Amino acid sequence: MSGPGDWRRPDPQRIVASLPLAVLMLAPDLTIASANPAAEQLIGQGARRLSGKPVASMFEFEEPLILQRLVEGDAQLFARGCKVSIKGQRPRRLDVMTAPVTHAPGWQLLALHEIMGVEALTGDGSGAGGGDGVVLRAPEVLAHEIKNPLAAIRGAAQLIDRKLEGHDKALPGLITAEVDRIAKLIDQMQSLSRRSQEPAVNCNLHEAVRRAQAVIAAGRPDAVTIEEEFDPSLPAVSCNPDALVQVVLNLLTNAFEANEGSEKPRVAVRTRFASGIALHAGPGGKPLRLPIELRVTDNGPGIDPALRDHIFEPFVSAKKSGQGLGLALVQKLVREMNGRITHDRDDARGLTHFRLHLPVAETGKETGR
Repeated sequence: MSGPGDWRRPDPQRIVASLPLAVLMLAPDLTIASANPAAEQLIGQGARRLSGKPVASMFEFEEPLILQRLVEGDAQLFARGCKVSIKGQRPRRLDVMTAPVTHAPGWQLLALHEIMGVEALTGDGSGAGGGDGVVLRAPEVLAHEIKNPLAAIRGAAQLIDRKLEGHDKALPGLITAEVDRIAKLIDQMQSLSRRSQEPAVNCNLHEAVRRAQAVIAAGRPDAVTIEEEFDPSLPAVSCNPDALVQVVLNLLTNAFEANEGSEKPRVAVRTRFASGIALHAGPGGKPLRLPIELRVTDNGPGIDPALRDHIFEPFVSAKKSGQGLGLALVQKLVREMNGRITHDRDDARGLTHFRLHLPVAETGKETGR
């Protein structure tokens, strides 16, 4: 047997080759000098074919700063969620990292990592290779291969329940409850992957909040009273009314669950006009203003600091029994309404805030309920 004294330090090239991250080494003239296996798989070409090709001929970056930094050659860059077109492939969202090679002037590393979060589940399928072909995505496969058999399992459990007595009757109930839980999880994943979206209409923000509050009151009759601080002068917002109710319902539900066990639980909803907030380019390339703010506040213990930067990503949850899909769905729905969702923690006052910012309704558009 080999002892610790027989261990050999791994070769640096083997370390790079073992990385799941796609890594390319670029020569001073910005041609590809080498590529690890993950890069070969991402690009769809072997290292030998890639060698000597200009990086600009293989990649088209939507963010021009990336190529600019590569041309400069001496600066590090980390760009998250950039739209990148790889030659012969459809555009995709990638995290892009560049760094100069130490003690090797002009040489650089280009690392690429494909996003596997909400963006991967909600890709628009556009670009090269998209066409009209059928694209099988994880949620559709789950729905077809798992959800249908679940219905049969649930039906069988109900039949068994009729023939059992006493304590044994708890087992079919447990099976039914777990089947329902799994089906709900799949429904959430399908919602995350839905490509189509409802057109935005003019909505009354306060009506949406009241609808969500009514649902909460029906399911939680003993819940603490929600504190309201509404600005009655706010104009209508542009959104999908059903999606807006779902967003508010999720935020309120999370606020109540965050307060479970608190001596003096508090949940508050505030609406206000927040001037100066803009998100991205709207029609005509102009910044899209988001002046209408809805804030949901709770005085629970707050989100673990290690999770705060990832709380809107799928399968990340601050709750022990959480699936980590609720806030991911919230973010997707808000994005489809051209809005923004953020959260922050006021440690001094012991408050957690979730802030939803939406655009003002356009005149002449249909009014939603």
